[in-house]
Amino acid sequence: MGVDADTAGKLSPSGGDSEEATTTVDEFQLTELDGTEDYEGAVAERDDDADPASKTKGRIRSPLLLGLIAGLVSLAAVSSVSIWLGYQNHESRLLDSERERYLEVARQGAVNLTTIDHQQADTDIQRILDAATGQFYDDFVQRSQPFVDVVKNSQSTSQGTVTEAGLESFSGEEAQAIVAVSVTTSVAGAPEQQARSWRMRLTVQKSGEDLKISNVGFVA
Repeated sequence: MGVDADTAGKLSPSGGDSEEATTTVDEFQLTELDGTEDYEGAVAERDDDADPASKTKGRIRSPLLLGLIAGLVSLAAVSSVSIWLGYQNHESRLLDSERERYLEVARQGAVNLTTIDHQQADTDIQRILDAATGQFYDDFVQRSQPFVDVVKNSQSTSQGTVTEAGLESFSGEEAQAIVAVSVTTSVAGAPEQQARSWRMRLTVQKSGEDLKISNVGFVA
């Protein structure tokens, strides 16, 4: 079936219309691109406007955080020092208590040695032996009976009183103490004698759970 020239002219678009349509599309695309760029620019401007606030928050937060950390470190240091000082104080008190315990045994040992009553001489001697250990115990056991006989026969009574005492040395297991004692002695049928002052060096040792006298000597 043939198409005449008039019909073909009507169906074919004219050159002017085509160019006009192309120009319209290009303008639309440019307009769309311009709108996109404006939007992206606005977003970027808002981001730029937000940055100073974020940076300011960071700057404010950082000093606060550093201050908090410094405070916690200082608190930990103070707590550690307090615990250490408390421990040292506790240890010092324990040591002082132990030293006093040794010294008290030395005091009592000096009193026991200088307080003998002829009416209860056996009991007094046994008290000395109960508080003795080592070489001193062995020596005193051998001499105790002759000593009791002399006390009973002479009907003598002696009373010792500690006037001064102090530790000369202390090692934790053994201590040496100097003890000054005032001793009064009476003998049946004789005038009462004046008090005498004696100074003794006593060694105190641990014996199991107890503290006992291990050596006694007189000090000029």
